[in-house]
Amino acid sequence: MTNVSLQCRECKKEYDPTFKYICDDCFGPLDVKYDFPSITKNTFVNREHTYWRYFELLPIQDKSNIVSLEAGMTPLIHAKKLGEELGLNNLYIKNDTVNPTFSFKDRPAGVAVSKAKEFGLSAVGCASTGNLASATAAHAAKAGFPCYVFAPSDIEHAKITQALSYGAKYIAVDGTYDDANRIAAQIGDSKGIGIVNINMRSYYVEGSKTLAFEVAEQLGWNVPDQLIVPVGSGAMLNAICKGFEELQSVSLLDDVSSMHMVAAQPHGCAPIVDAYKNNSKDVIPVENPDTVAKSLAIGDPGDGRYVLKRLQQYQGLAEESNNKEILDAILLLAKTEGIFTEPAGGVSVAVLKKLVEDGKIDKNEKTICYVTGNGLKATESLMEVLPKPEVMKADISQISAVVQ
Repeated sequence: MTNVSLQCRECKKEYDPTFKYICDDCFGPLDVKYDFPSITKNTFVNREHTYWRYFELLPIQDKSNIVSLEAGMTPLIHAKKLGEELGLNNLYIKNDTVNPTFSFKDRPAGVAVSKAKEFGLSAVGCASTGNLASATAAHAAKAGFPCYVFAPSDIEHAKITQALSYGAKYIAVDGTYDDANRIAAQIGDSKGIGIVNINMRSYYVEGSKTLAFEVAEQLGWNVPDQLIVPVGSGAMLNAICKGFEELQSVSLLDDVSSMHMVAAQPHGCAPIVDAYKNNSKDVIPVENPDTVAKSLAIGDPGDGRYVLKRLQQYQGLAEESNNKEILDAILLLAKTEGIFTEPAGGVSVAVLKKLVEDGKIDKNEKTICYVTGNGLKATESLMEVLPKPEVMKADISQISAVVQ
């Protein structure tokens, strides 16, 4: 069993791994710190094809507490056709659209709900822009927990339908994600509910670092050159960096300092990109996010300034893409690689395209583009730009004339 503690990201004070997420002394966020057992590449051979194959690197103490929907070990596709279109020889798509609830959120939600079970909590919940609602609700259903979802009332219908189907109670907040987040935090603390991305956050973010573990293993334990990561709160980008660093610390990877991290945000909600471009350490919140990429519409990103630190640490970049570029990128990815993504994945591909055109990514660099959610979750915006099918009579001569 791996020894685990909590450590303040700011003042480095350590705590026992309890139901706690903020430092008593400086109010900094608490991260999980590990005293890893000895691990080799052979440790993971012949293991289950889920992210729980990395059990020793995750914060669950007893395997009997794992709540698994068999998520993870999603395909890393060598995207030759898209690469050709963009002018890249070594482009890979990490396709998390195929997880059980169709987004990467199955990773952090699964770890957090498992930890809630380990703590003996009575209920779980989340503040969500949509995908996390479904992932938390599904894992809660599997674990037998009541689940409370706090989300803006205008999130995509497919995501609401999905979360409700798993039996979650959906509290539709008339406001932004940040409003929903504030209310969820207060209710979680007052009622002792495990809000996965707030009071369970220290454990929750550990699930996202499996996006680093899998990519490294799928590349034959090699370090990629460029990583394009869609950014909302910034937790995923930060967790991916932590994941690669932990693999280096257990000697599964060589020096990871050569990686370049790219933070991709949508225009209309790009506070981290604005701070990066203004060379500022302060991330100024966007009060009224306005973007087709609703899952990234987090105006006040919790890990914003830590993303800026990571970009500095890994010679990274931050770039945004507008609604048209996002929708074009969704169609480009679908038509070249047969992968249908929601707008968040469109943001990654659109930003990648822009950086290649600007000469910021070399054509031979090993480039990973994270595609984090399925297009069927957010069809409304795309329907507006797709051709409307023409209804034709069931007449062979008429239809034959339009089939070239």
